[in-house]
Amino acid sequence: MNLEIERKFLVLDDRFKKEAVRSVRIRQGYIAHDSGRTVRVRIAGDKGYLTIKGPSLDGISRQEWEREIPPQDAEDLFPLCKPGAIDKTRYIIPVPDTGRKWEVDEFYGNNEGLVMAEIELGAPEEPFDKPDWLGEEVTGDRRYYNAQLCLNPYKNWK
Repeated sequence: MNLEIERKFLVLDDRFKKEAVRSVRIRQGYIAHDSGRTVRVRIAGDKGYLTIKGPSLDGISRQEWEREIPPQDAEDLFPLCKPGAIDKTRYIIPVPDTGRKWEVDEFYGNNEGLVMAEIELGAPEEPFDKPDWLGEEVTGDRRYYNAQLCLNPYKNWK
């Protein structure tokens, strides 16, 4: 099992797209989410995934278990998901000389207009450079967790 340590930020505009080296369309649903624990099914491009995440340990870190599964198995699991789903394009932006990358998610459907960036780190206090297209930090704000966006979509916030 991995320890996921990530920081999340809103994105100011679409300048990040010029730095992206690839992108993939993602559809994901939640079989379960309770007390910060989630079981997620995802189809990213032509790959399927099943992911289990534990509750946040400190607002930045949480345990994560993920396995690739056949895409048809992922598709078969979608009817088991709770109502609501996430539809987004993920853009990958490498951070030079660090081995790190920004993942920027542009949301569609009920979360249209929301664009968030996240970076996974080796430790909560690890320093990192912030690109000029990065906005407010939302790490630890539960409203921005994908499982929460299924329950209370961004369009309902306005």
